[in-house]
Amino acid sequence: MQFSSTRRGARLARLLTCEQLRTWRVSPDVADRAEQIVAELAANAALHARVQGRDFRLALTHDSAAGILRVAVTDARGDQLPSPGADFLRPPDDESGRGLLIVAALADRWGSEPYPPSGKTVWAECDFRAADHAD
Repeated sequence: MQFSSTRRGARLARLLTCEQLRTWRVSPDVADRAEQIVAELAANAALHARVQGRDFRLALTHDSAAGILRVAVTDARGDQLPSPGADFLRPPDDESGRGLLIVAALADRWGSEPYPPSGKTVWAECDFRAADHAD
């Protein structure tokens, strides 16, 4: 799904994620984590990685065979890839910059990769057992 790089676009990405997770009947624990991850990554794409006239993309993948729910947000700013420890370097009284710490705490794995020609994709995965998913 593609969204405008605005606060409204980030909110819509989160709301549509909630609906999709309900459709997939993802367990409340995994759904809550995934919804918060989408909220953080979409907000980052809209606020920090915004390029005028360029949207961000959200991809959700539910692999019941592997037991993985994957969230991937692609934006137009590939000049700075986030690193897993970068947010730990921020002063404790900073008012922002904790989004990736939240993602790291909620996801079982996360990372980023270039998205040519000039963007990046930040992804996060949540594991679930077969018992966590009601078919």
